[in-house]
Amino acid sequence: MGFAWESKATQASLSPRKVHRVALLFNANQIYDREIIDGIGDYFRSTRVDWDIFVEDDINARLNGLSKWEGDGIIANFDDPTIYNALRGSKVPVVAVGGSYEDPQMYPTTLPYVATDNFKLIKMAQEHLIEASLPHLALYSLPESPMNRWAQEREKAFQKLEPKGRIYRGATSSAQNWGDALAQLIDWISSLPKPVGIIATNDNRARHLMQACSTAGISVPEEVAIVGIDNDPLTHSLLRIGLSSVRQGTTEMGRTAARFLHELLQGARLQGIQVIVPPAGLNALASTLHTQAYSPMVMRAMHFIRQNACHGVRAEQVASYAGVSRSTLESSFRTNLGTTVHSILLKHRLEVACDLLRNSDLTLVEISKRSGFKTTQYMHVAFKRELATTPSEWRERAMN
Repeated sequence: MGFAWESKATQASLSPRKVHRVALLFNANQIYDREIIDGIGDYFRSTRVDWDIFVEDDINARLNGLSKWEGDGIIANFDDPTIYNALRGSKVPVVAVGGSYEDPQMYPTTLPYVATDNFKLIKMAQEHLIEASLPHLALYSLPESPMNRWAQEREKAFQKLEPKGRIYRGATSSAQNWGDALAQLIDWISSLPKPVGIIATNDNRARHLMQACSTAGISVPEEVAIVGIDNDPLTHSLLRIGLSSVRQGTTEMGRTAARFLHELLQGARLQGIQVIVPPAGLNALASTLHTQAYSPMVMRAMHFIRQNACHGVRAEQVASYAGVSRSTLESSFRTNLGTTVHSILLKHRLEVACDLLRNSDLTLVEISKRSGFKTTQYMHVAFKRELATTPSEWRERAMN
């Protein structure tokens, strides 16, 4: 029938109750969809709803079997036009999930709709960059397409907030055109007045910005500060510089959508109701730690440190990359930063180690390797001297 059975609600032990068959139409390859599913699961686990939940890995298989599926309710991502069109005239209760719209007529009128607040997502990113004293702001979006309506809504929000801000949509990334797309993205970034803060419509676009800056030797965040949207752990794992990112209220969206479907299955009438969910917060990391403009030499050195500190580079290698002697670089660091090259290298390695301690189950041996410490013992000594604790104690406190 096109649906794979994923889980089954606990059967009532005393008197049988109707078990509702519920389909979730989402793309589990996307962090946004996965977190909404997590919210639905949270509602499922915390209530006594009797649901058989159906999820299919292949979105086409789900839609192809939908007309023959004998189910009771559906929660679906209406940002996908194929899903929206497939569910028109559905005979079973449907709860729609998607992005917010500037035009009220864009919302479905016959279904309950739970939306992420596109305006507030951009506003939170904009305010974060303004607080970092960035004099210029820009937006890196996606090509106009029915699949990218959410991105176009974020463009509208940015235009309202920053009428003079520049927007670049770029190309849809693929293996065939990535070289040309990267070159064009570098040209756009290079054309922007510096320093500049760039909001990416999602973390994947933020990763493209990071790659373009790295390829072109543009310093992040001294010249270009970058903030994404989604706080996607997978994207973060592919970057050498920590990415600041807005966290969407996706888990709350999932819980709300599940509650709406629960009420619909009990006979409630929720046609046309809309709930707009604000962002859950912003995870501020190194990509937006913009400070005052330093000399080109110092910015070049800082760019190299952020890219290579975890590879065990030494101060001499940083000076070589900056094109000056170590003594000249040390003098510039003391003047501009009030510290030494070695201290900045150590600070960056400690930041990476702390992030791994908090967000991974890696052993201390593996963390010391990944964060650029020569040995676990050296990492232990650095933690004691700089943070007055051990790596194990730091992890334990971070988990509580």
